[in-house]
Amino acid sequence: MRTQRAPSPSVNGIVTWLLGLATRLLAGALNMPEPLLHDTGIFVFAQVQAVESCVGKRLCPIRLWRQFWDWQRSTH
Repeated sequence: MRTQRAPSPSVNGIVTWLLGLATRLLAGALNMPEPLLHDTGIFVFAQVQAVESCVGKRLCPIRLWRQFWDWQRSTH
């Protein structure tokens, strides 16, 4: 006689469940509804992405090299 085991949950299902739990706990701790917490997170992500893009353009190695090269040529 063979017994059937319950199917093991997938990693994706566990991660999804954990993210939902974390969202609910954080929303409860901050005393705000989950959709507002989600939208706030998206807004913060967009702002951080914009700042990183701006800083990334200014710190681009090629751009910095050109500025250094121009500075070197102007001093000689």
